[in-house]
Amino acid sequence: MKINNNYFIIIFLIIINSNYLYAQHDNCWTNYRGDSNLKGYTKTKISSKPKLLWSFKTLDAIKSSPVICNKRIFIGSDDGYLYSISNNGKLLWKFNAETSIEAAPLIVDNMVVIASVEGIVFAIDSKTGKLKWKYKTNGQILSSSNFIYSAKKNKKLILVGSYDFFLYCIDAKTGKLVWKYESDNYINGTPSTNGKYTVFGGCDEHLHIVDVLSGKAKAKINIGTYIASSVIIDGNFAYFGNYDGVFFCVDIINKKIKWKSKRAGSFIASPAMYKNKMIIGSQNKYIYCFDKHNGSILWKFKTLRKISSSPVIAGNKALVSSDDGRLYILNMNTGKKLWSYEIGSPISSTSAITKKLLIVAAQDGKVYAFSNLH
Repeated sequence: MKINNNYFIIIFLIIINSNYLYAQHDNCWTNYRGDSNLKGYTKTKISSKPKLLWSFKTLDAIKSSPVICNKRIFIGSDDGYLYSISNNGKLLWKFNAETSIEAAPLIVDNMVVIASVEGIVFAIDSKTGKLKWKYKTNGQILSSSNFIYSAKKNKKLILVGSYDFFLYCIDAKTGKLVWKYESDNYINGTPSTNGKYTVFGGCDEHLHIVDVLSGKAKAKINIGTYIASSVIIDGNFAYFGNYDGVFFCVDIINKKIKWKSKRAGSFIASPAMYKNKMIIGSQNKYIYCFDKHNGSILWKFKTLRKISSSPVIAGNKALVSSDDGRLYILNMNTGKKLWSYEIGSPISSTSAITKKLLIVAAQDGKVYAFSNLH
């Protein structure tokens, strides 16, 4: 078959003008929400009845969330260490960040990128646990980093927000600053990106839309109160909750609010997305499911205490955890509980899901691994 050379030219032009994002696959969960859009979704199915395989104890509470790839689990602890744990629960190495790690790690190639409460971003060799580089901001970092590959700059870029009011873009290879963007208050959530823009909120009550290559502002949209939630980007729209308990859909192209929901309890957690549904946990103990097109509530599920962790969706099921110390599996279509497991300690950590494992951590300082085999 003869193929016109223009075909290859078109493909080449698409490649060199594209920015590549993280996408999820069965055996890896590489960042806090599974992909660069922060959708909190994987096509991997969840077992109907997961079984506890093992637990691993750190020396303090865990607020960080696990990531996993190449049979290695990475997670931070309030004891100041980043841990590398094998698939069977054995310690491979630990790295001393010297202060609490509340943000989830980020896996980039052969590196694990973490940020400490002291405001330092570390890049660690994922196999050896040795420091490759570090970058210091001037405020604490509580939110996780995100990643994008820029074909135009021929660089892999790390995006991370700090309590010094700045969003930082750092060269993943060298640890050098590419650009920084100043907001008007603390940045709480993980920055989301669609390859063109990065979108985030914070304590300045605005949703920020920033050009991912230049670091220049494209828009600031007043939301009315603090935004602790990270943002999902889906097409031309951003979805998130605020501290007043209002859930938003914002048109990031036309720079206006498309819809907002009625007030619920405060949203500290981040949403997850499945088809036309958006789910998010609230401080009023409920998981809410919104229609992404109009914001109507499709169902809600009540736990026994407030919800600070973010849900994860796998197939047509959601894995949810709560400060009541329980894990729940919910049917995404109905909100009906399909399974629950009592860990017995509050869970503010967000779960990671792969084809074989469900990983979650709790404030008792333990990492728990459940079988996800069907």
